Amino acid sequence: MAVARDLPNAAQDDIARVILLLAGADDDGGSVTLSPDDRAAIAEPKAAASRGAFATNEQVRAIRAKHGP
Repeated sequence: MAVARDLPNAAQDDIARVILLLAGADDDGGSVTLSPDDRAAIAEPKAAASRGAFATNEQVRAIRAKHGP
């Protein structure tokens, strides 16, 4: 969440829309059906988070320095 707070407002809005879509709270009341690839892409970072495998502040700064804000 701390990283998201530092993103531009437009990026924060995109993140919020995706979260609402995944939660089934989109404008048309529908939900998102995830493909097996989508589920795998979500499972990997969830597993890393469960292990406590987060980027350090220094790693995040290095990525930002390389790729921009």
